[in-house]
Amino acid sequence: MDFLIREARAAEYEELGGITARAYLRDGLLAFGESDWYLGELRDVAKRAAAALVLAAVEQDRPLGGVTFVRAGGPMADLAGPGEAEIRMLAVDHGARGRGVGEALVRACVDHARATPGCTGLVLSTQPLMRTAHRIYGRLGFTRAPDRDWNPVPEHPEFTLLTYQLTL
Repeated sequence: MDFLIREARAAEYEELGGITARAYLRDGLLAFGESDWYLGELRDVAKRAAAALVLAAVEQDRPLGGVTFVRAGGPMADLAGPGEAEIRMLAVDHGARGRGVGEALVRACVDHARATPGCTGLVLSTQPLMRTAHRIYGRLGFTRAPDRDWNPVPEHPEFTLLTYQLTL
């Protein structure tokens, strides 16, 4: 691995937000494209870092991707129940894909969950189109939890998020 995973630095927030927004847009993951309200959330790394742990994959101090690790009971949790942590907003710059960056970020979240007192599981939401991510989750021991699938945009029933979970 020629990159490292560490906590994101404030000076990197803007670039990480850009990487995340571009990844979601380029991969067609935003229901409303450039006008999607979620785009602002993806760009706002400072907001995430104030409420959760934002990890960055960096190479020579250049961000390659990032992920948000929400501790059990954290304010950014969409899905996590008691004793669970949550992975949110995983994204890798298009030019850095295929190098294991996404998997390394997920592994770092698993390590953080295991090191969190009282944390017994890790959950995440993903879109059906995110097939590469699904393979990563499977390799790392996550399993589908279809009973926990949910829809953040109820007026668009086709926008159901898939849930994966890992028991620690």
